[in-house]
Amino acid sequence: MLRGATTARAPQGARAPTNKWLVTVSITFGSLMGTIDASIVNVAVPHLSGSLGATVEQITWMTTGFALANVVVMPLTAFLGRLFGQKRVYMSCMVLFLVGSALCGMARSLPLLVACRVLQGLGAGALLPTEQAIMRQTFPPEEQGMAMAMFGIAVMLGPAFGPTLGGFIVDHWGWPWIFYINLPVGLLGLFMVHSFVHEPEDLRAANAAAAAHQRRHLDWPGVALLSVGLGALQYVLEEGMRKDWLQDRAIAALALVAVVALLFFVARERTATAPAVNLSLLKDKVFVSATIIGGFMYAMLMAVTFLLPVFMQNLLGYTAVQSGLALMPRTLVMIVATPLVGRLHGKVQPRFVVAFGLLCFCASTWFMGHYTLLTSMRQLIFPVVIQGLGFSCLFVPLATVAMATVDRRKLADAAGLNSLVRQIGGSLGLAVFATLMSRYLVQIKAAIGAHVSVGRPEVTQRLSAMTQGFLARGYDPDSARLATHRVLGAAVTRQANVLLFEKLFLLAGVVFLCVLPLLWFLKAPRPAPEK
Repeated sequence: MLRGATTARAPQGARAPTNKWLVTVSITFGSLMGTIDASIVNVAVPHLSGSLGATVEQITWMTTGFALANVVVMPLTAFLGRLFGQKRVYMSCMVLFLVGSALCGMARSLPLLVACRVLQGLGAGALLPTEQAIMRQTFPPEEQGMAMAMFGIAVMLGPAFGPTLGGFIVDHWGWPWIFYINLPVGLLGLFMVHSFVHEPEDLRAANAAAAAHQRRHLDWPGVALLSVGLGALQYVLEEGMRKDWLQDRAIAALALVAVVALLFFVARERTATAPAVNLSLLKDKVFVSATIIGGFMYAMLMAVTFLLPVFMQNLLGYTAVQSGLALMPRTLVMIVATPLVGRLHGKVQPRFVVAFGLLCFCASTWFMGHYTLLTSMRQLIFPVVIQGLGFSCLFVPLATVAMATVDRRKLADAAGLNSLVRQIGGSLGLAVFATLMSRYLVQIKAAIGAHVSVGRPEVTQRLSAMTQGFLARGYDPDSARLATHRVLGAAVTRQANVLLFEKLFLLAGVVFLCVLPLLWFLKAPRPAPEK
């Protein structure tokens, strides 16, 4: 983790600098596995349901438990790093993740599997923030864009490849292997981190001093309030839609617990001698603006990634494999474009790159808002490609500029908060659009139904023609009328669904435009003049 910019020979007794690309590869193993495991189990739900004798709704507790544990750990990464050391925390969490993975594969009851997923999530929660902090500390200022490009590939490719990889593993080896596959990869990652990742001496000294102060004034109330507040909030976001939000007493109670606990947490951190989370970072306008935009970006990414496969499978009749192939160009574009965008760091102001990415996303949703039942595969893919370019132009500069003005000693705190906002943003985007999907469908069907009345001549004519067609096929009059109304109802539902997705895609673009004023604050600091 020593700075890759160091080219001079190390002083006598000092550790020689490690190649920054070896550091990058070493720490990317854990982050990639953590992001893949957040979505890989989704395709195994039917197999798990049959194997464990549980309903689909009960199986989803695996995802909820993993997400809850992730969210609780992310903002506490810096707190743990100061106490035990950044590298030690990363390796310990990797071991915890691998132990959880092995136990998940061996679990043969739902409660045990959920408990092991929580253990796995506790380990995965610290991997992304720690990787982000390590890469910022490893690469010199002029290469920060490329560093965040590598980080962005790990963050964005996990959710993209998770379902496809999970489907292949389940079909060929069985569901336990979606967990066992982590073991050889994780052990290789552990070996590489142990061998090539080392904490810079200045940060180690600063953390040692901060740890001594922190141990004397451990902020257990802050940790407890944060854990309760974020855990309750994540549960509400994960389960709220299935339980009709505040109409369910448990969801309403937990929403209240989340609000109260987080308010008390903020009050506690403002007065704590050694706060668990450094909220003073929220005074940095650049950090806050980039983090908020990043939260919106992840919300839109998760929302669109949820909506597109549903549209393709439910309305166009695509299989799961076909819908996955239709989304693959977005992933491929991101793989190619993300490093290229990283090279623009220091050459183009980040707000201009973010603005271009935002416009690409809005353009893609505008095209998606014109999808119909006759949309071809080529017409589907074109907006997806534009969207991939947009997300590449968004993620790299946002991740880079978010911590451009943050002190090196506070990078772990900033990375934890940044990752937390992205995680909450993704959950919020998914929850909001899934809820709007059910509510808008009812409204749109009612609006279309008002125009499909027997009092209109064209409707009467269509009903008569359809009835005659069923009679010609041998239906009796009553059965023919019943079949006619069913077919007409199905046609109304299909058209309502088309309008629903058009509305949701357009809404995603409009909502994302709301972050435009924040671009004003995304000014990268000017490099200090050379003496």
